[in-house]
Amino acid sequence: MTKGFAGLKPRVRLKMIGIKILATGSCVPKRVVSNDVLSTIVDTSDEWITKRTGMKERRYVSEGEDQTYLAEHAAREAIERSGVAPEDIEVVIVCTVSAEYYSPSAACLLQGRLGLRNDIIALDVGAGCSGFIFGLETMRALMMARNAKAGLIVGAEVLSKKMDMTDRSTCVLFGDGAAAAVVKLDERPYHSVIGVDGDEEMINIKVPDGYIHMDGQGTYKFAVATVPTVIEEVVAKAGLTYDQIDHFVMHQANLRIIESVAKKMEQPMDKFVVNIQKYGNTSAASVGLALDEAYKTGRIKDGDRILMCAFGAGRTWGAVII
Repeated sequence: MTKGFAGLKPRVRLKMIGIKILATGSCVPKRVVSNDVLSTIVDTSDEWITKRTGMKERRYVSEGEDQTYLAEHAAREAIERSGVAPEDIEVVIVCTVSAEYYSPSAACLLQGRLGLRNDIIALDVGAGCSGFIFGLETMRALMMARNAKAGLIVGAEVLSKKMDMTDRSTCVLFGDGAAAAVVKLDERPYHSVIGVDGDEEMINIKVPDGYIHMDGQGTYKFAVATVPTVIEEVVAKAGLTYDQIDHFVMHQANLRIIESVAKKMEQPMDKFVVNIQKYGNTSAASVGLALDEAYKTGRIKDGDRILMCAFGAGRTWGAVII
């Protein structure tokens, strides 16, 4: 008999309920900032950035665009494409580390912009670049608790406002953008691995100056060691092999990291969705932007088995197979 509080019963193993993505959407700023443009601001070059990151350009917000603007337009596209009635959306999650306000949350602002019901849950998830994966896990739990008809998850970042433009180790890496997905609960298999290591130094945005600080070498070493392990764990948990995964949608942090993961897994690069050359690192928007682009171009089709994986600040990591 279980010891502890009186009347406490042994834990019951619940049926694994998954998530189905009905539709995606995205929005990126109009302003394109190339490597050559950055070379006029800081001591760098197109060759230096491309060789080390695979990035060629990224997007920065300009007048009339902000984090809520990007989130709203990505969400509207996803909702329209999903065929879900706005009144059926009962959970809204915005994954971000660059919200316009400490309070109210970006999710509350988005609910207002979209004119959604007010008897819903709306909250932010701040897990850095792992945000979209953590958001899916949070969404699934909240939808199960409420037996919700549909949910809206958005990764939206405006990191151009968080960069020290004199620090070439960070200012060349990040960009702005938003991606959204309308989801519903699904009884088909769903598997996930989530973790956090409580690190505050590898990547952070400290309150005093508000700038992104990053240990580049430490981040790279952490990623190439952790990501293959996390992928191996979630694939084993699902009882699958790498060959049974149709597409790998990775956090777009560095092309060299993605190539290293593919090599370790002995999987061809054409199974990995890559768009880092156009958007740079968009943190919590990264996985969603890659997913949306792959779906819109016909690369990902209905029924495909997708593995999404990300890592980020706080030394967070996560992977899901849907």
